Amino acid sequence: MFLHSIGTAVPDHRFSKAQCWDAFKASEWFDRLDARSHAVAKLVLTRDNGIEQRWLCMESLEEVFAIDPDTLHQRFSHHAPRLAGRAGLSALRRGDCRFEDIDAVIVTTCTGYLCPGLTGYVIEQLGLRSNVLAFDLVGQGCAGALPNWQLANALLTSGQCEHVLSICVEICSAAMYLSNDPGVLISACLFGDGAGAAILSRHPTPGRRRVEWTDTESLIDPSERDALRFEHQAGMLRNVLTRGVPRLAAHHAQIVLGAVLDRSGLTLQDITGWIFHAGGRDVLSALESRLRLLPAQLRYSRDALRQYGNLSSAFVYFVLDAALEDKAPGGRWWMSSFGAGFTCHGALLAVE
Repeated sequence: MFLHSIGTAVPDHRFSKAQCWDAFKASEWFDRLDARSHAVAKLVLTRDNGIEQRWLCMESLEEVFAIDPDTLHQRFSHHAPRLAGRAGLSALRRGDCRFEDIDAVIVTTCTGYLCPGLTGYVIEQLGLRSNVLAFDLVGQGCAGALPNWQLANALLTSGQCEHVLSICVEICSAAMYLSNDPGVLISACLFGDGAGAAILSRHPTPGRRRVEWTDTESLIDPSERDALRFEHQAGMLRNVLTRGVPRLAAHHAQIVLGAVLDRSGLTLQDITGWIFHAGGRDVLSALESRLRLLPAQLRYSRDALRQYGNLSSAFVYFVLDAALEDKAPGGRWWMSSFGAGFTCHGALLAVE
C-alpha cells in the first residue's frame, strides 16, 4: 500500500487558551464547579500545556457551555459530514485524483453517531460512484487512524481496490462535558475539532514522493480499559481520562514498535521519522523518555499539538502532512496512534 496524497480540514474559528479561560470564568459553569476545578482549569489554560490554540465548530466560546444531548448531537451531525468532506476533497485535489477512481471509503470517528453513517455523506458531497465500498468505523478513540489504514491495506492488497479514501473526523466539541472530575475537566481543555484524509493506493504514483506501508502491529489491553474511555452520562459522552495515560501510552507504544523492529531486523536508530499521535504534552514527554528520543524527533507531533490541540483519531494525518510538507529526510518512518481500550497501533513506512 502506498500513500498517494493527504489532506486536512479544520473549522472556521480558532480560540486561544486565554480566550478559553476567560470564557470559562464568565460562564455559569464556573459557579457550578468547585474551587478545585477552578484551580485545575486555570493551571491547564494559563500555563504551558503544549497547546496554544484550538479550532472548534462554533462561532463563539459561549456555545461550549450549552451542554445537553440535543445540542451536542446537532453539532456533530452538522459539522462531521462537512469537515470529513472538506478533508477528503483536499486529499483528492492535492493528489490530482479523479472522483471516479475511488473504490472504497473508510470513515473513522468516536465523537458522535449517525445512521446511516458518515460514509454516505462523504460519497454524496464528493460525487463518488454509487457502488463504492463504504465502511464506517466507530469506538476506537484516538487510536482510530491506524485501524482505518489497516483495513485499507487489506482492501488494496487483496486486489479489490486500486484507490481507497481514508478519513478520520472528530468533532470533539460535540463530546464536551464538564464536571468536578479533574480528568473530565482537563479533557475539555485539550481537545479540538478537525479531520484528516488520505488517498491510499495499490501502486506507487510516478512523480510523487514514495511512501510505502511495509508492516504494522496492534496491541489491545482490555485490563486498562478504564484508564481512557468514553462513557455515557445523562445521554452525553463523558471522557474518562486518568493520570496513568502518559505511562500507558509510552509502555504500549514501546511494545508495538519493538515487535515491528524485531520482525524487520531493524533497530531504534534505523527510524528516521516519527509520526506519533500526541495525546498531550505529558504523553509526548513519556514517549521521549521511554524511547530515548530527543525533543526534536517529535517536533511535528509537538507542533501539531500546539496549533490544533488533541484532534483524537485525526491527529496523525496532521503530523504526517507536516513532515511531508517539510520534506523531512526519507528512510524508515514510524507512525503510531493509541487511545481508548487501552489500544496502540503502529506502522512502518518506507519513505523515499
